[in-house]
Amino acid sequence: MAEITTKEKQELSKSQEQTRPGRYYVPDVNIYEFDDSLKLWAEMPGVKEKDLDVTLKDGVLTIIGKVATEMYAGLRPRYTEYNVGNYYREFAVNENIDESKIKATLRNGVLELELPKKEQAKPKKIEVRSA
Repeated sequence: MAEITTKEKQELSKSQEQTRPGRYYVPDVNIYEFDDSLKLWAEMPGVKEKDLDVTLKDGVLTIIGKVATEMYAGLRPRYTEYNVGNYYREFAVNENIDESKIKATLRNGVLELELPKKEQAKPKKIEVRSA
């Protein structure tokens, strides 16, 4: 069985290198398992394809989305429920995922990741014969 588990939320400390100032938020995600793959959807409003970085290294899937904040400069909001900032999320991925076939698509602020399972992780139909 393929598994993907959430990692504890990590806060960047001052000692870690930061390539961009600003706050990072944890995007909301949905994860579904199918016979041949896992699919993950992450809400990342305001992120453009060129500002999205998805990597898999040493069993850790990392999603980083950067939002251009120029359009919000100088605004004086009266009421807000939507925080503007970058996105960061990590997941541990087990060895049953075929890393070479992962696909990522960004559509209307939602990132879709398809994580295909390796052949040995897919369910096998066992033929039953009468005796």
